[in-house]
Amino acid sequence: MSYGYPPPQPDQQPSAYQQWPQPGPGAGGFPQPPKKSRTGLIVTLSVVGGVAVLLAIGVLIATSIGSNSSSDKSNPPSVEATEGGAPVEGGASGVPTEPPAAGDAGAEDDVRITSCELDSVTQWPAADVEIVNHTGARASYIVNVEFVDGNGTRHGEGLTSSSDLDAGQKSVGKAQGLGKFTGKLTCRVAKVSRFPAP
Repeated sequence: MSYGYPPPQPDQQPSAYQQWPQPGPGAGGFPQPPKKSRTGLIVTLSVVGGVAVLLAIGVLIATSIGSNSSSDKSNPPSVEATEGGAPVEGGASGVPTEPPAAGDAGAEDDVRITSCELDSVTQWPAADVEIVNHTGARASYIVNVEFVDGNGTRHGEGLTSSSDLDAGQKSVGKAQGLGKFTGKLTCRVAKVSRFPAP
């Protein structure tokens, strides 16, 4: 019996292709090629995305450094304290020992250290910082405070921030040092970054 149509004539031999039935499509024919892996695409996009994030962070840092370079940093406000937080005799009593420069409308004028103390248990320095937004628009602040000994050697730094302060609004924060400190402590504003709030 032949699977070819029309049936072969009695004196005619079937061709080689007609002797065996041809498989239908998908019925055991050639194997399908394996699905393509997208690992290369994923790795490439991850690397490109990581580079883009690093570039964005670099630009942000460069612009924040550039915006603070024009302000007067020669007389940063400072407060002196002794162990337990008591002010030094003849020193500050809740106000900066060096007033901000007159006429300077920089971000440093918006920040004041109100107290500088050593924790009696841990001996870690801390500074209470008052931020008042003197601009006419909403702003966010990041304040770096450095902790200096009697010789002027810096022994640590603390950070405080305040977000979305309206014009004239006040915020109080604490900049905490993380190292043990002994001796005469002075707290100084090292850097103030002010950003416009959305």
